[in-house]
Amino acid sequence: MQTASGFAALDAMVRPRSVAIIGASDDATRIGGRPIAYMQKQGFAGTILPVNPNRATVQGLPAFNAVSALPQAPDVAIVAVPGESAVQAVDDLGARGCRAAIVFTAGFAEVDEAGAAMQDRLVAAARKHGMRLLGPNCLGLFNAAINFYPIFSLSFEQGWPIPGNIGIASQSGAYGTHVFAVSRMRGIGTPVCITTGNEADVSLGEAIGWMAQAPEVEVICAYAEGIRESARFTAALDLARRNRKPVVLMKVGRSELGGHAAKSHTASIAGDDTITQAVLDEFGVVRASTTEQMLDIAYAATKRIYPVGNSLGVITVSGGAGVLISDAADAAGVPMPPLPEASQAHLRSLISFCAPRNPVDCTAQAVNQTELFPQFLETTAEAGYGSMMIFLTQTAGSTTLSPKLRPYMKAAREKYADRLWVLCGIAPPEKVREYESDGFLVFEDPTRAVGVIEAMGRYGAAFAAPAPDDIVVSDVTLPETTPSEAEGKRILARAGIPAVPEKACTSADEAVAAAQSIGFPVVAKILSPDILHKSEIGGVLLDLADADAVRAAHATLLQRAAERAPGARIEGVLIAKQIKGAVEMALGIARDPVFGPVAMVGLGGVFIEILKDVSFRRCPFDEATAEAMVRSLKGFPLLDGARGRPKADVKALAGALAALSRFAAGADERLLSVDVNPLLVLPEGQGAFAADAVIEVAS
Repeated sequence: MQTASGFAALDAMVRPRSVAIIGASDDATRIGGRPIAYMQKQGFAGTILPVNPNRATVQGLPAFNAVSALPQAPDVAIVAVPGESAVQAVDDLGARGCRAAIVFTAGFAEVDEAGAAMQDRLVAAARKHGMRLLGPNCLGLFNAAINFYPIFSLSFEQGWPIPGNIGIASQSGAYGTHVFAVSRMRGIGTPVCITTGNEADVSLGEAIGWMAQAPEVEVICAYAEGIRESARFTAALDLARRNRKPVVLMKVGRSELGGHAAKSHTASIAGDDTITQAVLDEFGVVRASTTEQMLDIAYAATKRIYPVGNSLGVITVSGGAGVLISDAADAAGVPMPPLPEASQAHLRSLISFCAPRNPVDCTAQAVNQTELFPQFLETTAEAGYGSMMIFLTQTAGSTTLSPKLRPYMKAAREKYADRLWVLCGIAPPEKVREYESDGFLVFEDPTRAVGVIEAMGRYGAAFAAPAPDDIVVSDVTLPETTPSEAEGKRILARAGIPAVPEKACTSADEAVAAAQSIGFPVVAKILSPDILHKSEIGGVLLDLADADAVRAAHATLLQRAAERAPGARIEGVLIAKQIKGAVEMALGIARDPVFGPVAMVGLGGVFIEILKDVSFRRCPFDEATAEAMVRSLKGFPLLDGARGRPKADVKALAGALAALSRFAAGADERLLSVDVNPLLVLPEGQGAFAADAVIEVAS
């Protein structure tokens, strides 16, 4: 996994001491001219080296007619010349000793096959010299901490970045700078922005990774249209989590997995976006669906308070707002436990008609008698909530009341500084800045405020979780082609997923003997590597209670296979012990084109694709993670003794799921999917057994 020092290799690109501009323009409004104008206006302290064969000076700076004429090897170069000229420029820069290039030039892989071939030549030229490459077809980046602006965005015509600690990493240049511009309008500081364009070399993951180790960035906003590679992306998210740097990501585009989805329950349920979400959840990344939500979360994260075991205490002057906040918290999964009875009684003694449960409605009386307000603050805060919200509506901006209430609020926040404090109110900008300087987040809309409180709790849980141990994975030898059910279960049994007692039979007499040996009742199933979902052709018969029933079932299954799957290879009939009193679960593996094998667990049987009560995780993982996946299911009460049922063997289920994840991680890319459905989970202490299994292998 890539380390912090590995990501720091981008320093020459983002934090350089010298920069060359290939295609430098004397016109400050042109692509090759804007970066020079921006850096000169803002006072970049490094050396600026324009390259233009037709001019002696560019924007007042000495110009050079070729890269070879540069008086020094620049740390980084901006490439703003077209087509093959850009390829040649990169080669020349590498030969001169330049360490990185930011390629504005478009017309590469985003256009056509010829452009893709030219992009390959561009990358080859950079790699020949050990150069890093941002782009091509990228808008550039900026690092306001050193006034470095190798970018041609128009955003700066309306203003420069304001001080702050939020970094923006974006595959889209236009949208990345849009986020910056909106941030600036909201008074949120985003001093660093990196846009990655075609990602021929430097990827979004590396941009996030650089920010995860850079002192000038404490919070990371990311925009992704698609994750092109997983190793650096997941390494970056892991580093950000280890360094307690929140990542909020807007991921657009949703699609389903490709050609084999119809054959795999797991794949048909998953889809690229579902798996991407599972990866984000794994690393504690909060996903935003709008720019407003992204910036709300980033704004809140700048306080660096991430409640663990988050809960919300609310003090409100409006009963209606209390109901609204309670509904939003319930929808977001943020608990609002009531105040202790003694605390409620104390508050009633102050204002008999208050509603002190939580939300604590202190009514307008507490701001009419302002000396009562600090007691409501203190009593609610001392109950131990991870987050505190004060709803004051227009009182927050009142010229007569806010000067009296603000000192009480500031004192409470300072006393309970480990809490996340949020003020919901309406006030002019200068008053909002005063509350923010006191340590409060300020929102007009309490629903948005609840959303950020929930997000800060998710970060808290992710940062507090112990770093996962490395999972030992052994190489798995797959068969040459997709195996039959019986062989598939033998393979999985060796991996640690036991099957129900069963025997593959090639004749009716053998089937009867197997049933008598296993013990009635039994199940009979057609056995064929070409019939993956046997129930769809009537290929499963249950409750076979005696020898005659087994003999008849054998004949029926062969007849149905001949009629309904005439081209299928038939290996015989599988006779298996019929287990009753078990909870049916489903385990599965899907191979994601970016993140590799991903495991699934959900309620089993025929309804899995309808209910889709499932949890996903990248492989491999341990038993503790597997059990957490199981417990996250809405249907978990069925395993936990709901309605008088015996508790199921959750430990055995988690063990089977973790074993499946190790099996998938150890197999090569020919493993397309695995479905274990149902996995029969017996009462506590009695185990879990695969009753059906499909391992799909590419030939």
